[in-house]
Amino acid sequence: MLKQICFFKKRPDMTLDEFMDYYENQHSQLAKKSGAKPAIPNAVRYVRRYLKPEINPVTGQVHDAGYDCIMEIWWNSREDFENSQRIIADPERLPMTKADEKNLFASHDNPIVTCIEYDSPMGPNGETGRVEVVYD
Repeated sequence: MLKQICFFKKRPDMTLDEFMDYYENQHSQLAKKSGAKPAIPNAVRYVRRYLKPEINPVTGQVHDAGYDCIMEIWWNSREDFENSQRIIADPERLPMTKADEKNLFASHDNPIVTCIEYDSPMGPNGETGRVEVVYD
């Protein structure tokens, strides 16, 4: 399993609610709404995590995390991830993506990383946790 993580900052003139609404109802549905081929075929899970700054209990201050959204996509293989990156970078598709991103993100310069995860035992008898994705 491979996890891709992207870090996004909203346009400065948008509220977090406006950003979330546009991302959930427009951008995340872009391929379907435009009739384009899906950009993330074979993805196992696609999640947006919106960041709401909270008070740091040690300093009493609210710190800007630098990003408004962490987007995660899980892939069964590196090959599936790389195939998606080729689809997104396709010169015929890129103008549509860039145009839509201008409605949402402060910039196209958004960090994209893959992630190596290690789980720590947290169970009552030292078991490692397990998350199962179930589709209704």
